[in-house]
Amino acid sequence: GFYQVTLDDDHIQVELTASTHAGMHRYHFPKTNEARMVIDLTESVVTEKMPGLELRIISDHEVMGYRNSKGWARDQWVYFYANFSRPFQETGLAVDGEYWQNKQEARGNDLKAVLTFNMMDGGPLLVKVGISPLDYHSAQENCLQEIQGWNFEGVQEATAKTWNDQLNKIQVQDDNEVNKTIFYTALYHTMIAPNTFSDVDGRYRNHAGKVLQDRAFTMYTVFSLWDTFRTLHPLFTLIERDRTNDLINSMLDMYSSDSLLPVWELAGNETNCMIGYHAVPVITDAWIKGIRGFDAHKALSAMKASAQSGLFGLNEYMTKGYIPADKEGESVSKTLEYAYDDWCIAQMAKGLDDEVGYQTFIQRAQY
Repeated sequence: GFYQVTLDDDHIQVELTASTHAGMHRYHFPKTNEARMVIDLTESVVTEKMPGLELRIISDHEVMGYRNSKGWARDQWVYFYANFSRPFQETGLAVDGEYWQNKQEARGNDLKAVLTFNMMDGGPLLVKVGISPLDYHSAQENCLQEIQGWNFEGVQEATAKTWNDQLNKIQVQDDNEVNKTIFYTALYHTMIAPNTFSDVDGRYRNHAGKVLQDRAFTMYTVFSLWDTFRTLHPLFTLIERDRTNDLINSMLDMYSSDSLLPVWELAGNETNCMIGYHAVPVITDAWIKGIRGFDAHKALSAMKASAQSGLFGLNEYMTKGYIPADKEGESVSKTLEYAYDDWCIAQMAKGLDDEVGYQTFIQRAQY
């Protein structure tokens, strides 16, 4: 919940903390009447393309903007609202390589804002930033609802308490502090993703591009299921049972748009990276362990749809019971992964008294 670094070149101290939908910055500059900050919407990994960027300077202390990027996630949107504790002395926008002093709004493919502050009094510069995948209003509301004042330590302490409560779900007794550090670092890593994708009001953008609202569950994104179905999600069935319901309801929402369960979902987009249909064992494992805050019959239908799509070598697998190496890459791995997932579908079908479904998938699993 807290990060701190000193920028050596200009001796600027940077402190960052965050809530669920917003962040707070604190900067200590050397005394100067020309302290500058650049908001660079173009910076990204090399594979990202930026078809749409916008910046708006809406007052003497507020900036809004959005970035639409295309890469691994084929259509990713991030809106932001930033509120500064000090007024701007000067502002300017760099638009596609050309700098415009005092320009208040711009769109382009290469876009930066340059903000200048008077820091002669030696005090800090604070910034509150809300983000949203939906629109400017949502980004601003996320910020206003979660960070209402300028108490940096208050936000930091609340976030630290949230993390401590999470990590305290498993208590380890060991006189070796190194062992405990290793364990709790690993436990922390299990809590980085999936990420919250719905805003404070319960609205989110589904895979069909429609904005929906559902306060009954939290919508999540970043499902790297091939990486997580074996250990992360089984752990969640023990320490994150309520959250597991939200994760499964998120997957079923994706199925409603895509007609398939997610494979490797990122920022509201299916990437189809990796193999298998491993949302299936996540759902079956949860249901068998009594986590049932979702529509089980819809879940079973979604499982069957993913298993019978005919994609990724499934036609060969369904007709032959295996995938020939000359027909599909990763043929052995896919055959094994599909067989396990089919066994999981069979268990779900059996639990829901679907005898036909059970027989179909237990035979496909060759169990």
